[in-house]
Amino acid sequence: MPIKYIGRTTSFKGKTLWEIVGNLKNFGVGRIVVRSVFERYPEPSYLKICKVEGLANEDPRKVRVWAEKVFRGRKYPKIVEVCSVSYKADYRLIPKDEEEEYCKTQSHLPLEKVKILPRTVPFPPLLRELILADRRAKGEDVTKEPEMEIQYNESRDGLSRRAQEGEVPNVEFEPGIGVPRTPELYASVKRQL
Repeated sequence: MPIKYIGRTTSFKGKTLWEIVGNLKNFGVGRIVVRSVFERYPEPSYLKICKVEGLANEDPRKVRVWAEKVFRGRKYPKIVEVCSVSYKADYRLIPKDEEEEYCKTQSHLPLEKVKILPRTVPFPPLLRELILADRRAKGEDVTKEPEMEIQYNESRDGLSRRAQEGEVPNVEFEPGIGVPRTPELYASVKRQL
């Protein structure tokens, strides 16, 4: 009789973070742990454990770990907390004699360019018309296009930032619907800007 697997398959290879740090002296502080899903990149991606804390009254497979994170050869400026993904059986401990070789960054790889994001974007067309109509009713100047100030979430990798006052952004956001997946559905639609 053939074996029939039921349920979701997974591509994880390894142990949970708790299984690894629970069996190490001093809970693995100072050791290097790697997630197997990040080993597909040519640059090294790893966690260097700084502090470990067990979670009371929660899933026994989870653990809270603070670590220095290196992703694709770039070290995060701050220590990160790993808790929500610690239960995944996807971690592997790097042996002490292989740590130095594994952690070497390849300096010949080009660094990613920092994205400078714009400070403002134009309002959507309908809202823009409402704002201009309101300005006309109040007798204000309507020659200047109204723009919306943008707030960004801080990126952990430091590869993007908001443009300073007077600085030209190298990324532009254009209004519109973009390129549709099925342009034939929009062939007969006349768009007005």
